[in-house]
Amino acid sequence: MQSTKSPYRQGIAAGLPFIIILAPFGVLFGVVATEAGLDIVEALVMSTLALAGAAQFTALQLLTEHVPTVIVVAAALTVNLRLAMYSAALTPHLGSASLPVRLAVAYCVVDQTYACSVSAFEENPHWTLRQRLAFYFGAATPIMPNWIVFTGVGALVGEAIPPELALDFAVPITFIALVVPMMRTGAHRAAALTGIVASLLLTWLPYSLGIIVSGMIGMAVGAEIERRIELS
Repeated sequence: MQSTKSPYRQGIAAGLPFIIILAPFGVLFGVVATEAGLDIVEALVMSTLALAGAAQFTALQLLTEHVPTVIVVAAALTVNLRLAMYSAALTPHLGSASLPVRLAVAYCVVDQTYACSVSAFEENPHWTLRQRLAFYFGAATPIMPNWIVFTGVGALVGEAIPPELALDFAVPITFIALVVPMMRTGAHRAAALTGIVASLLLTWLPYSLGIIVSGMIGMAVGAEIERRIELS
């Protein structure tokens, strides 16, 4: 049964539940940012420009360890490589939009907007470009601003948050909730498992380079398995 709601309202409804996890995730980043020496303005600017939680945590951690800037940028880009794949998957659905709109779409590409939108687009193949864009930006509406808002909250309250709340639980739970449903093929599962094993084996590498190397190894394994499946 098709929903009577407009695609934009459907997008908002799809994005709203993520605030439950986004709130502690954003607050945690704000706390960590201030503990690392950033003031509230710097923390807000970082969240506004990057809008990439995992990459922000990675970059911040490496910066506090006085890692060379080149390594920091490389690590952050590696963590965000998945966004390039998200963009490629969204292109058939939104790629015919005008350049300004595509730039806005690119700014809003995060795990949550991608997961919500691709699922909705597959369920509603009859949607026009306008309807698909409406849903996409609807999903982004409760997600993007709140990431910045909760970063500010975390930067303001800082150490006032008791450690018993364990806000860091939001980071792994977010990625488990988003990634596990996407493990639809053997190639996906093999890539994930390879990346996990490789990252554990490469913890000895300096500057957290193990993250970069294990990510590349995982992607290579997944791509090779998909290639062999296509040839068989």
